Parts: sequence; structure tokens; C-alpha cells
Amino acid sequence: MKRIFSGIKPTGHLTLGNYLGAVRRWVEVDQHRADALFSVVDLHALTVEHDPARVRRLSRQAATLLLAAGLDPERCTVFVQSHVDEHARLSYLMECVATDGEMRRMIQYREKSGRAQASGQSVRLSLLTYPALMAADILAYGTDEVPVGEDQTQHVELTRDLAVRFNQRYGHVFTVPKATHPEVAARVMDLRDPTSKMGKSHENGAGIVYLLDDADAVRRKVMRAVTDSGREVVHDRAASPGVANLLDLLAAATGGDPAALAGGYASYGALKKDTAEAVVELLRPVRERHAELAADPGHVDEVLRLGAERARGMARPVVDRAYRAVGLMPAL
Repeated sequence: MKRIFSGIKPTGHLTLGNYLGAVRRWVEVDQHRADALFSVVDLHALTVEHDPARVRRLSRQAATLLLAAGLDPERCTVFVQSHVDEHARLSYLMECVATDGEMRRMIQYREKSGRAQASGQSVRLSLLTYPALMAADILAYGTDEVPVGEDQTQHVELTRDLAVRFNQRYGHVFTVPKATHPEVAARVMDLRDPTSKMGKSHENGAGIVYLLDDADAVRRKVMRAVTDSGREVVHDRAASPGVANLLDLLAAATGGDPAALAGGYASYGALKKDTAEAVVELLRPVRERHAELAADPGHVDEVLRLGAERARGMARPVVDRAYRAVGLMPAL
């Protein structure tokens, strides 16, 4: 079986965008077709100013939600990144193989460092070097495929470059992974700003549906979604991004085709009402299962302990070989 690795950062509450864009496919497809590892990559949350207690809380919540969504520890490996030391061990070697220029060319570094400077904050060195940690996340497991969105393709390409460079300089240690771009049910946009992706760390949550929002909150946010100046219900992302976003959500929740669904509506209000109810029903089982799991934290802890143990068993031989290859003495 091919091996895949994917992770999610605990930098905010998980959203409908996270679910439809990645998690649902992990549950319905990836855990069944491959030897799959899914990690809460908490070390990546430390690259910017953060509240330690919040990171811990969001890490547990994210892990619990992954299980609530349907990831099965009998089929895949679910773990927290910082519980497996090999990520940090290998990250330093990746820093020793990468160049300063490669790090500074990363689009997300330029964007996030620019925002930090504009707000008067200092830029942490880890924000510059975190692509090396991301490469370590992937390479430690002999990963074949990394399912990512377009915004992460650059990081996977860097990972490929570092793996090839390391193998050429020190001998073959790493599998060279490839990025895959699976079709997603919907590219979920912010309900209040349908030209921007629905992100979990957005300052204003009015346009974001969180997985743990109750039914009334979901209905309220969808009913207040921005539509467009016209009156016709059409699926046209360029001319009518707000309506197209609602149709995409309705299609993703019901299994329909957004363009075909448009023909069944004469008003925005009816579309909003049906979309709200469809999203409520889509998320209901996830919220209910999350409540059950949250009431039994010992079970979640045991899943994460066993997941980290399994992940460590995969990663340690690879990282030990990398340490020997670069000339480090083996520990006695």
C-alpha cells in the first residue's frame, strides 16, 4: 500500500472548510486506500504569537474532531506531532540541507512575516524555517503521497527538492513524495466575503461555520451570508460569488450538482434556508460524536498514545538512517 501523510494545525477551531476540503476525504477515501497517517501538527502552531493553553486545548479538540468525523484508529494512524520526537530531530537535518534563499521564497513566509511586521510584532525564526519541519513531517514516514490544497504545493515541492538533495549527497535514505490534489466537494468560501477562503484563524468569525457551531448558529450564519446584487440564482463564481458559494455548499452537503441545483430556486431566501438545513444535517453526526468522545477523554488519550507509538515505530528507523548518513555518531 502507498503511504500518505497529512496534518492539520491547531491554530483555530476547525471549520466547514476544513471538513469539506480535506477531512471528509480522509475519512471516506484516504484511510481506506493507503497506509495513512493523520497528525495534529501542533509544533507548527508555535511559529507565531500564541497562548500555550489555547494551543493545548485546540490540539485536543482537533484530534477529537478527526475521530468524530470518522477517522478509524484501526485503519489509520492518528497522533499529535509533538508526541513523536523524530519530527524535531529530522527538522534540524532538513535545515542543514535547505538554503536561506529557499526558505525566504516561500509565499506563506512572505505573507505572514509581512502581516506580523505591519502589526508591530517581531517575526520568529521558526516562521522562516517551518518548511523544513514540514519536510521532516513528510519524509520521516517514507511518504509516497501528500494530499494538499494548491496553497501547500510549494512546500511539497521543497520537500521533494530536499529529499533528492539529501539522497544525492549522503546516500539514498528518503522516499521522494509527490503532492496530490484530490477533487474536493466544494471550495468553501467565507460567507461574509465569498472571494476569500473560509479560514479557521480569521479574526471575524461571522462568515465562518465551525464544526462545533450549534444548529442555530449555523442557520444564523448561512441566512446572513452575502449574496449578490442581481436576483437570478445562477452558479457563476465570477459574476455571483456569494450565490455560487451557497450552491457549492448545498451540493457538497446533499451530493447534488451546483449548476443543476440553481435551476430549482427562484429566490435567494429559499436557497439560504435549504443550504442552512443541509449544513446542519451534515454536521450533526460530527457534533454528536464529538460530544461523546469529549466526555471520555481517557479514550482519546489512549488513541493518541497508540497512534504516536505506531508513528514513532515508522519514523525512528528512517531518522536514525539519516543521522548516520550525514555523519553523526550513533547513540550507545
